[in-house]
Amino acid sequence: MVRNLLIRVESDPRESARPAEAVRIGAGVGAWNKVKVHFLFAGPAVMCLDEFADELKEGELFAQYLPSIAQHGGRIVVEESSATLKGIQPTSALQFEKLSSAEIERMQHEADHVMRF
Repeated sequence: MVRNLLIRVESDPRESARPAEAVRIGAGVGAWNKVKVHFLFAGPAVMCLDEFADELKEGELFAQYLPSIAQHGGRIVVEESSATLKGIQPTSALQFEKLSSAEIERMQHEADHVMRF
């Protein structure tokens, strides 16, 4: 049985490299194909999905590793009511889902493990 890991990223990528490190770690774990890695970007961390995310701290890691999440069966999600989501221009190379808070709560509950950054 493949386990599910949800990585919840809330740190501000303008001030911290933690979001970029979370993406690097998640992509590495997902590449093993033994754990399905999913990402939830919340609050200011939604900026990691912007077309200019490479300008954030360690931002080159977003373009380098986020696309591999879907390639290994993972999901990238944000809350549909996120105020930050309205202020970004998503990159066309990256697909993510906008979910309701109830759907996100269910996703967190169904995950075998949750990591917070």
